Amino acid sequence: MEIARATAWPGVIEHYAEWLPVTDATPRVTLLEGNTPLVRSEVLAQRLGKGVTLYFKYEGLNPTCSFKDRGMTMALSKAAEEGAKITICASTGNTSAAAAAYSTRAGIASVVLLPDGYVALGKLAQALAYGARTLAIDGDFDDCLELVKGISDRYPVALVNSLNPYRLQGQKTAAFEICDWLGAPPDYHALPVGNAGNITSYWMGYSEYREAGVTNSRPAMLGFQAAGACPIVTGEVCPKPETIATAIRIGNPARWQEASEALSESGGRIEAVTDEEILEAYRELSGEEGIFCEPASAASWAGLKKLGAEGFFEGKQCTIAATLTGHGLKDPDMAVKMAAEPEKAPNDLDAVVEMLGLA
Repeated sequence: MEIARATAWPGVIEHYAEWLPVTDATPRVTLLEGNTPLVRSEVLAQRLGKGVTLYFKYEGLNPTCSFKDRGMTMALSKAAEEGAKITICASTGNTSAAAAAYSTRAGIASVVLLPDGYVALGKLAQALAYGARTLAIDGDFDDCLELVKGISDRYPVALVNSLNPYRLQGQKTAAFEICDWLGAPPDYHALPVGNAGNITSYWMGYSEYREAGVTNSRPAMLGFQAAGACPIVTGEVCPKPETIATAIRIGNPARWQEASEALSESGGRIEAVTDEEILEAYRELSGEEGIFCEPASAASWAGLKKLGAEGFFEGKQCTIAATLTGHGLKDPDMAVKMAAEPEKAPNDLDAVVEMLGLA
Protein backbone atom coordinates (compact mmCIF):
# COMPACT_ATOMS: atom_id res chain seq x y z
CA MET A 1 0.00 0.00 0.00
CA GLU A 2 1.42 3.35 -1.02
CA ILE A 3 1.35 6.34 1.29
CA ALA A 4 -0.50 9.25 -0.29
CA ARG A 5 1.79 12.26 -0.33
CA ALA A 6 0.21 15.51 0.82
CA THR A 7 0.80 18.59 -1.28
CA ALA A 8 3.27 20.70 0.66
CA TRP A 9 2.40 24.34 1.32
CA PRO A 10 5.03 26.42 -0.54
CA GLY A 11 4.69 29.74 1.32
CA VAL A 12 2.58 32.75 0.38
CA ILE A 13 4.71 34.01 -2.51
CA GLU A 14 4.70 30.75 -4.42
CA HIS A 15 1.05 30.02 -3.67
CA TYR A 16 -0.20 33.48 -4.61
CA ALA A 17 2.51 34.47 -7.12
CA GLU A 18 0.00 35.65 -9.74
CA TRP A 19 -1.33 38.21 -7.23
CA LEU A 20 2.07 39.52 -6.16
CA PRO A 21 4.72 41.77 -7.77
CA VAL A 22 7.22 38.96 -8.35
CA THR A 23 8.76 37.26 -11.35
CA ASP A 24 10.50 33.92 -11.84
CA ALA A 25 13.74 35.79 -11.13
CA THR A 26 12.59 36.98 -7.69
CA PRO A 27 14.25 34.90 -4.94
CA ARG A 28 11.75 33.16 -2.67
CA VAL A 29 12.94 34.04 0.82
CA THR A 30 10.47 31.95 2.76
CA LEU A 31 9.96 30.04 6.00
CA LEU A 32 6.68 28.61 4.62
CA GLU A 33 4.56 31.31 6.23
CA GLY A 34 0.82 31.58 5.70
CA ASN A 35 -1.91 28.92 5.48
CA THR A 36 -2.79 29.68 9.11
CA PRO A 37 -5.95 28.23 10.69
CA LEU A 38 -9.33 29.90 10.42
CA VAL A 39 -10.82 28.60 13.66
CA ARG A 40 -14.59 28.64 14.09
CA SER A 41 -15.69 29.97 17.48
CA GLU A 42 -17.56 27.41 19.54
CA VAL A 43 -18.33 29.60 22.56
CA LEU A 44 -17.71 33.32 22.19
CA ALA A 45 -19.77 33.80 19.02
CA GLN A 46 -22.91 33.13 21.05
CA ARG A 47 -22.35 36.39 22.93
CA LEU A 48 -22.68 38.42 19.75
CA GLY A 49 -26.07 37.10 18.65
CA LYS A 50 -27.87 34.00 17.45
CA GLY A 51 -27.24 34.74 13.79
CA VAL A 52 -23.49 35.34 14.12
CA THR A 53 -20.86 32.92 12.85
CA LEU A 54 -17.41 33.91 14.08
CA TYR A 55 -13.98 32.74 12.90
CA PHE A 56 -10.57 33.57 14.33
CA LYS A 57 -7.71 33.89 11.84
CA TYR A 58 -4.90 32.64 14.08
CA GLU A 59 -1.77 34.31 12.73
CA GLY A 60 0.25 33.28 15.78
CA LEU A 61 1.00 30.01 13.97
CA ASN A 62 3.24 31.68 11.40
CA PRO A 63 6.99 30.82 11.61
CA THR A 64 7.95 33.68 13.94
CA CYS A 65 4.49 33.57 15.53
CA SER A 66 2.86 36.67 14.05
CA PHE A 67 1.24 38.01 10.89
CA LYS A 68 4.40 40.02 10.15
CA ASP A 69 5.91 36.99 8.42
CA ARG A 70 3.55 37.43 5.47
CA GLY A 71 4.89 40.88 4.76
CA MET A 72 8.47 40.04 5.56
CA THR A 73 8.72 37.18 3.06
CA MET A 74 7.88 39.73 0.35
CA ALA A 75 10.05 42.54 1.74
CA LEU A 76 13.13 40.30 2.02
CA SER A 77 12.55 38.56 -1.31
CA LYS A 78 12.51 41.93 -3.05
CA ALA A 79 15.43 43.21 -0.97
CA ALA A 80 17.45 40.16 -2.03
CA GLU A 81 16.41 40.69 -5.65
CA GLU A 82 17.65 44.29 -5.43
CA GLY A 83 20.97 43.25 -3.86
CA ALA A 84 20.45 44.69 -0.36
CA LYS A 85 23.18 44.00 2.18
CA ILE A 86 21.48 45.36 5.32
CA THR A 87 17.87 45.71 6.45
CA ILE A 88 16.59 48.02 9.16
CA CYS A 89 13.31 48.41 11.01
CA ALA A 90 11.68 50.06 13.99
CA SER A 91 9.53 47.73 16.02
CA THR A 92 7.38 47.14 19.08
CA GLY A 93 8.54 43.55 18.77
CA ASN A 94 6.80 41.46 16.10
CA THR A 95 8.34 43.26 13.13
CA SER A 96 11.80 42.87 14.67
CA ALA A 97 11.38 39.11 15.05
CA ALA A 98 10.18 38.66 11.48
CA ALA A 99 12.75 41.05 9.99
CA ALA A 100 15.60 39.32 11.81
CA ALA A 101 14.45 35.81 10.86
CA TYR A 102 13.85 36.53 7.20
CA SER A 103 17.02 38.61 6.87
CA THR A 104 18.98 35.68 8.27
CA ARG A 105 17.18 33.36 5.86
CA ALA A 106 18.23 35.63 2.98
CA GLY A 107 21.83 35.96 4.19
CA ILE A 108 21.38 39.69 4.81
CA ALA A 109 22.44 41.53 7.98
CA SER A 110 19.63 43.12 10.01
CA VAL A 111 19.38 46.07 12.37
CA VAL A 112 16.44 46.59 14.73
CA LEU A 113 15.54 49.71 16.73
CA LEU A 114 13.23 49.10 19.69
CA PRO A 115 11.73 51.45 22.29
CA ASP A 116 13.70 50.74 25.46
CA GLY A 117 11.61 48.95 28.08
CA TYR A 118 8.47 48.63 25.93
CA VAL A 119 9.01 45.35 24.10
CA ALA A 120 7.67 42.03 25.36
CA LEU A 121 10.36 39.57 26.40
CA GLY A 122 9.45 36.88 23.86
CA LYS A 123 9.80 39.28 20.95
CA LEU A 124 13.11 40.72 22.15
CA ALA A 125 14.45 37.19 22.59
CA GLN A 126 13.51 36.34 19.01
CA ALA A 127 15.27 39.35 17.49
CA LEU A 128 18.42 38.54 19.43
CA ALA A 129 18.26 34.81 18.67
CA TYR A 130 17.93 35.43 14.93
CA GLY A 131 21.10 37.52 15.03
CA ALA A 132 19.83 41.08 14.55
CA ARG A 133 21.92 44.02 15.71
CA THR A 134 19.41 45.31 18.24
CA LEU A 135 19.42 48.84 19.66
CA ALA A 136 17.12 49.87 22.53
CA ILE A 137 16.28 53.53 21.90
CA ASP A 138 15.44 56.03 24.62
CA GLY A 139 12.05 56.86 23.11
CA ASP A 140 8.84 55.28 21.83
CA PHE A 141 8.04 53.46 18.59
CA ASP A 142 7.35 56.66 16.68
CA ASP A 143 10.81 57.96 17.62
CA CYS A 144 12.37 54.70 16.42
CA LEU A 145 10.49 54.93 13.13
CA GLU A 146 11.73 58.45 12.48
CA LEU A 147 15.30 57.27 13.08
CA VAL A 148 15.11 54.31 10.68
CA LYS A 149 13.46 56.47 8.02
CA GLY A 150 16.30 58.97 8.32
CA ILE A 151 18.95 56.25 8.13
CA SER A 152 17.40 54.50 5.11
CA ASP A 153 17.02 57.85 3.31
CA ARG A 154 20.73 58.61 3.70
CA TYR A 155 22.42 55.22 3.53
CA PRO A 156 22.13 52.04 1.41
CA VAL A 157 19.95 50.21 3.92
CA ALA A 158 16.63 48.52 3.06
CA LEU A 159 13.74 49.73 5.23
CA VAL A 160 11.38 46.83 6.00
CA ASN A 161 8.75 48.54 8.15
CA SER A 162 5.18 48.65 6.82
CA LEU A 163 6.16 51.79 4.88
CA ASN A 164 7.83 49.28 2.58
CA PRO A 165 5.14 48.66 -0.09
CA TYR A 166 6.06 45.00 -0.45
CA ARG A 167 5.08 44.38 3.18
CA LEU A 168 1.43 45.13 2.40
CA GLN A 169 1.60 42.94 -0.68
CA GLY A 170 2.53 39.95 1.44
CA GLN A 171 0.08 40.72 4.21
CA LYS A 172 -2.88 40.95 1.83
CA THR A 173 -2.62 37.19 1.28
CA ALA A 174 -4.40 36.60 4.60
CA ALA A 175 -7.55 38.08 3.05
CA PHE A 176 -7.13 35.72 0.08
CA GLU A 177 -6.86 32.74 2.44
CA ILE A 178 -10.04 33.69 4.31
CA CYS A 179 -11.99 33.95 1.05
CA ASP A 180 -10.51 30.68 -0.20
CA TRP A 181 -11.43 28.88 3.05
CA LEU A 182 -14.96 30.29 3.34
CA GLY A 183 -15.73 30.44 -0.37
CA ALA A 184 -16.66 34.12 0.03
CA PRO A 185 -15.58 37.14 2.08
CA PRO A 186 -16.99 37.50 5.60
CA ASP A 187 -19.57 40.22 6.24
CA TYR A 188 -17.30 41.86 8.82
CA HIS A 189 -13.59 41.68 9.48
CA ALA A 190 -12.27 42.72 12.90
CA LEU A 191 -8.65 43.34 13.79
CA PRO A 192 -6.36 45.29 16.12
CA VAL A 193 -4.93 48.52 14.76
CA GLY A 194 -1.47 49.78 15.65
CA ASN A 195 0.64 51.03 12.76
CA ALA A 196 -2.41 50.33 10.53
CA GLY A 197 -0.60 48.26 7.92
CA ASN A 198 -2.70 45.17 8.55
CA ILE A 199 -6.14 46.73 8.12
CA THR A 200 -4.80 48.41 4.97
CA SER A 201 -3.46 45.15 3.53
CA TYR A 202 -6.58 43.11 4.29
CA TRP A 203 -8.69 45.70 2.51
CA MET A 204 -6.27 45.57 -0.42
CA GLY A 205 -6.64 41.79 -0.63
CA TYR A 206 -10.42 41.79 -0.40
CA SER A 207 -10.60 44.54 -3.02
CA GLU A 208 -8.31 42.76 -5.48
CA TYR A 209 -10.30 39.54 -5.26
CA ARG A 210 -13.54 41.42 -5.93
CA GLU A 211 -12.09 43.44 -8.80
CA ALA A 212 -10.85 40.23 -10.44
CA GLY A 213 -14.26 38.60 -10.09
CA VAL A 214 -13.07 35.93 -7.65
CA THR A 215 -15.61 37.27 -5.13
CA ASN A 216 -18.51 39.69 -5.47
CA SER A 217 -18.36 41.55 -2.17
CA ARG A 218 -16.07 42.99 0.49
CA PRO A 219 -16.47 43.01 4.28
CA ALA A 220 -17.01 46.01 6.49
CA MET A 221 -13.72 46.55 8.30
CA LEU A 222 -13.85 46.88 12.09
CA GLY A 223 -10.67 48.26 13.64
CA PHE A 224 -9.88 48.42 17.34
CA GLN A 225 -7.18 50.50 19.01
CA ALA A 226 -6.10 50.51 22.64
CA ALA A 227 -7.69 53.42 24.51
CA GLY A 228 -4.27 54.72 25.52
CA ALA A 229 -3.03 54.67 21.92
CA CYS A 230 -5.97 55.50 19.68
CA PRO A 231 -4.99 58.34 17.32
CA ILE A 232 -7.28 57.21 14.49
CA VAL A 233 -10.24 57.09 16.86
CA THR A 234 -9.59 60.60 18.23
CA GLY A 235 -8.27 62.07 14.99
CA GLU A 236 -5.17 63.34 16.77
CA VAL A 237 -1.59 62.09 17.13
CA CYS A 238 -1.08 60.51 20.54
CA PRO A 239 2.29 61.88 21.75
CA LYS A 240 2.67 59.48 24.69
CA PRO A 241 0.87 56.22 23.83
CA GLU A 242 0.37 53.86 26.78
CA THR A 243 -1.15 50.36 26.81
CA ILE A 244 -0.33 46.87 28.02
CA ALA A 245 -0.88 45.76 24.40
CA THR A 246 2.67 46.66 23.33
CA ALA A 247 2.20 45.55 19.71
CA ILE A 248 -0.31 48.39 19.13
CA ARG A 249 1.33 50.98 21.37
CA ILE A 250 1.70 53.47 18.50
CA GLY A 251 0.73 57.13 18.58
CA ASN A 252 1.15 58.09 14.92
CA PRO A 253 0.43 55.16 12.56
CA ALA A 254 2.42 55.02 9.33
CA ARG A 255 -0.65 53.84 7.38
CA TRP A 256 -3.17 56.16 9.04
CA GLN A 257 -4.48 57.60 5.76
CA GLU A 258 -4.83 54.23 4.04
CA ALA A 259 -6.57 52.73 7.07
CA SER A 260 -9.02 55.63 7.19
CA GLU A 261 -9.81 55.07 3.52
CA ALA A 262 -10.39 51.36 4.11
CA LEU A 263 -12.75 52.10 6.99
CA SER A 264 -14.64 54.68 4.97
CA GLU A 265 -14.90 52.67 1.74
CA SER A 266 -16.03 49.53 3.56
CA GLY A 267 -18.62 51.25 5.72
CA GLY A 268 -16.70 50.06 8.76
CA ARG A 269 -15.92 51.45 12.19
CA ILE A 270 -12.93 52.08 14.40
CA GLU A 271 -13.29 52.06 18.17
CA ALA A 272 -11.11 52.13 21.29
CA VAL A 273 -10.97 49.37 23.88
CA THR A 274 -9.47 49.72 27.34
CA ASP A 275 -6.61 47.65 28.72
CA GLU A 276 -9.09 46.02 31.07
CA GLU A 277 -11.30 45.00 28.14
CA ILE A 278 -8.27 43.69 26.24
CA LEU A 279 -7.11 41.56 29.18
CA GLU A 280 -10.59 40.17 29.73
CA ALA A 281 -10.75 39.22 26.05
CA TYR A 282 -7.25 37.71 26.30
CA ARG A 283 -8.42 35.45 29.15
CA GLU A 284 -11.60 34.47 27.33
CA LEU A 285 -9.84 33.49 24.11
CA SER A 286 -7.47 31.12 25.89
CA GLY A 287 -9.78 29.97 28.66
CA GLU A 288 -12.96 29.45 26.60
CA GLU A 289 -11.83 28.88 23.01
CA GLY A 290 -8.41 27.32 23.62
CA ILE A 291 -6.64 29.96 21.51
CA PHE A 292 -3.57 31.54 23.12
CA CYS A 293 -2.77 34.93 21.62
CA GLU A 294 -0.80 37.96 22.74
CA PRO A 295 -2.72 40.82 24.42
CA ALA A 296 -2.79 43.10 21.36
CA SER A 297 -4.42 40.31 19.33
CA ALA A 298 -7.25 40.15 21.83
CA ALA A 299 -8.26 43.71 20.95
CA SER A 300 -10.21 42.28 18.00
CA TRP A 301 -12.40 40.13 20.28
CA ALA A 302 -12.61 42.89 22.91
CA GLY A 303 -13.93 45.26 20.26
CA LEU A 304 -16.42 42.77 18.86
CA LYS A 305 -17.73 42.06 22.35
CA LYS A 306 -18.12 45.78 22.96
CA LEU A 307 -20.10 46.21 19.73
CA GLY A 308 -22.17 43.16 20.62
CA ALA A 309 -23.08 44.68 23.99
CA GLU A 310 -24.28 47.78 22.14
CA GLY A 311 -26.61 45.63 20.01
CA PHE A 312 -24.60 46.14 16.81
CA PHE A 313 -25.12 42.53 15.63
CA GLU A 314 -28.64 42.11 16.99
CA GLY A 315 -30.98 40.50 14.47
CA LYS A 316 -28.21 40.05 11.88
CA GLN A 317 -27.32 36.85 10.07
CA CYS A 318 -23.64 37.44 9.45
CA THR A 319 -20.17 35.94 9.28
CA ILE A 320 -17.29 37.65 11.05
CA ALA A 321 -13.56 37.01 10.70
CA ALA A 322 -11.37 38.30 13.52
CA THR A 323 -7.60 38.40 13.14
CA LEU A 324 -5.50 37.28 16.11
CA THR A 325 -2.18 38.77 15.11
CA GLY A 326 0.34 37.01 17.35
CA HIS A 327 0.92 34.01 19.61
CA GLY A 328 0.55 34.23 23.38
CA LEU A 329 4.19 33.27 23.95
CA LYS A 330 5.19 36.57 22.36
CA ASP A 331 4.55 38.04 25.80
CA PRO A 332 5.40 35.32 28.35
CA ASP A 333 5.56 37.80 31.23
CA MET A 334 1.91 38.73 30.70
CA ALA A 335 0.93 35.08 30.36
CA VAL A 336 2.51 34.24 33.70
CA LYS A 337 1.10 37.35 35.35
CA MET A 338 -2.44 36.55 34.22
CA ALA A 339 -2.32 32.86 35.14
CA ALA A 340 -3.05 31.26 38.51
CA GLU A 341 -0.13 29.85 40.51
CA PRO A 342 0.22 26.04 40.35
CA GLU A 343 -1.11 24.28 43.42
CA LYS A 344 1.44 22.58 45.65
CA ALA A 345 0.87 18.84 46.08
CA PRO A 346 2.70 16.03 47.86
CA ASN A 347 4.35 13.18 45.96
CA ASP A 348 1.58 10.78 46.97
CA LEU A 349 -1.07 9.18 44.73
CA ASP A 350 -3.85 9.13 47.34
CA ALA A 351 -3.25 12.75 48.24
CA VAL A 352 -3.30 13.85 44.58
CA VAL A 353 -6.49 11.87 43.93
CA GLU A 354 -8.12 13.52 46.95
CA MET A 355 -7.08 16.99 45.79
CA LEU A 356 -8.61 16.32 42.38
CA GLY A 357 -11.86 15.15 43.95
CA LEU A 358 -11.62 11.75 42.27
CA ALA A 359 -11.90 9.64 45.43
